[in-house]
Amino acid sequence: MKTVKGPAVYLAQFMDSKAPFNSLDGLCKWAADLGYKGIQIPTWESALIDLKKAGESKDYCQEIKGKVESYGLEVTELCTHLQGQLVAVHSAYDTMFDNFAPDEVKGNPKARTEWAVDQMKSAARASRHFGLDVHGTFSGSLLWHTAHPWPQRPEGLVEMGFQELAKRWTPILNEFDEQGVDVCYEVHPGEDLHDGVTFERFLEATNNHKRVNLLYDPSHFVLQQLDYISYIDHYHEFIKMFHVKDAEFNPTGKKGSFGGYGDWIDRAGRYRHPGDGQVDFKTIFSKLTEYGCDVWAVLEWECCIKSPDQGAREGAPFIQSHIIEATEKKFDDFAGSEIDEQKLKRILGIN
Repeated sequence: MKTVKGPAVYLAQFMDSKAPFNSLDGLCKWAADLGYKGIQIPTWESALIDLKKAGESKDYCQEIKGKVESYGLEVTELCTHLQGQLVAVHSAYDTMFDNFAPDEVKGNPKARTEWAVDQMKSAARASRHFGLDVHGTFSGSLLWHTAHPWPQRPEGLVEMGFQELAKRWTPILNEFDEQGVDVCYEVHPGEDLHDGVTFERFLEATNNHKRVNLLYDPSHFVLQQLDYISYIDHYHEFIKMFHVKDAEFNPTGKKGSFGGYGDWIDRAGRYRHPGDGQVDFKTIFSKLTEYGCDVWAVLEWECCIKSPDQGAREGAPFIQSHIIEATEKKFDDFAGSEIDEQKLKRILGIN
């Protein structure tokens, strides 16, 4: 067993143009004052990090690391959710996903993909420069528009889609392998990797690439009505990152899992602050500890009701209260004794 580390906070949703949320120093002081022990850095935020430079310069990364540590914090992981998304984009989403790309590649899907792949390779080297061995991202999607298909999917479409996804990701995975860093895909609605079955499809398509791993976030499974507890039983060996985010699913006679195109507040499935939704975090922390998952418990704040200020304040103590110090002693050791072979034989009735 292994004690889950934490609490930590993902900075992505807290970025703002106003202090203290517009600089690394400001966010570090804010996080430390709230009781967090680590920060997870979104690498598309230029106010926090220049990813290209980070991939080229270990000194630059060590400078950032030293700054973070000066506040009593650790860099838990780097993340490339937006860049990873752009590794694989179906043409139906080109216009919307161009928002994630730099101006020079907008309107040019091929150039955008090349930029994303380059960013991912920089992230591999940057993670190593920070001394990190795990990295969080999205898979992107070529097949999501066929998840509930009409007309029906042609034979071979899914297989081809995962072959193409693996083809795009394999050079990136190889770069991460060279750097000794695992790629943790956040399994998420909208991505081709959105549940256990699709994770297994991708793993098989990459020939079981050893750097293919998971960022576990139970909130996404609540929205899919997937058993997020038994998911840990199935995939605990792959879980290398952990987002603490809650959700609830309250269907009515008018709306269900697809949401009726409503805003988050109006959907049957919606994200909530940890403890305000339906996720059983006590069991999750127990499972992760029992299986020895070496992860940071990182608050990802996404709530359609509670303010980010309150969410951040409550997040650290919530996580801390759920961390289980893994025992190194059995509760009934007091009744044990040293091995006595003759005594064992007597107990078993062996002459």
